[in-house]
Amino acid sequence: MPAHMPVPLPEAIELHRSRRAAQCERYAFVLTAVGIANEITRDGAEYVLWVAPEQLQEARAHLASYHREQRPPPAPPPGPLHPWAWLGSLGYAACLLLVAAAVSAGWGRLDAFDAGSLDADLVRQGQWWRAVTALTLHLDLDHIVANLGAGIWFGYLAGRLLGPGLAWALVVLDASLANLVEGLLAPSSYESVGASTAVFAALGLMAAYSWRERHWLAQRWPRRFAPLVAGIVLLGWLGTAGAHTDVFAHLAGFATGALSGAVIGLPRLARLRRLPQWVGGAAALALLALAWTCALRS
Repeated sequence: MPAHMPVPLPEAIELHRSRRAAQCERYAFVLTAVGIANEITRDGAEYVLWVAPEQLQEARAHLASYHREQRPPPAPPPGPLHPWAWLGSLGYAACLLLVAAAVSAGWGRLDAFDAGSLDADLVRQGQWWRAVTALTLHLDLDHIVANLGAGIWFGYLAGRLLGPGLAWALVVLDASLANLVEGLLAPSSYESVGASTAVFAALGLMAAYSWRERHWLAQRWPRRFAPLVAGIVLLGWLGTAGAHTDVFAHLAGFATGALSGAVIGLPRLARLRRLPQWVGGAAALALLALAWTCALRS
């Protein structure tokens, strides 16, 4: 660090005053680097930076330039909200209701419910499709109504950010992966059904993607991390209530959704986010159709 270039104090003019010595030292360093004489003195609890009268305007100009250079670059504006997000939620509701009607009526095979449920022992034997089909099955009316309400809302919010096709493709993939992990790790007698894993995957996707968008903004860290914190709070509030709640499935769904939300928000994946929404929607439906085809033929 270059030494200060002293200026005779009787002739000097006060340029800056601060209670922090480091700030005056930093300004003095900037001025010294451009050849402007300066001096720092102490006035009680404050530090005072002085310059010669004939260099006052030049010193102010250099410090103003220094402040402009220290500002972070403007963040890219957040992407536009997608106006057709409700189509994804409509498709989600239609899939759950269609499967419920088909299973109740015995379409395809009478034991379709057992063929599609998440059975940990059978998953470990290679029946991967159960991780997908189990997302569309429910035990009773209360079960399906609860997952319809939460899934429609969280899926709609995720679809507003990413588009309905991409959002639901990621939700189905994330929730299926979470179910697959649970099937591989759970006791062999474990069985499960329900779209709640997808509900919390949508929540994690939305929270992490919103955080990733704010990551580039010139904001204080509490504001940047607010979406992620809010998502975790909702996970704790909604994902652990009830005596028979599958907490691990909810945690796994949120975790896989959050991971994909953080990844898909990377600038290098902007081209992927610009794909036509029907591509993502078709991929989600294709995975569900493939899984149910395997289940009904097993």
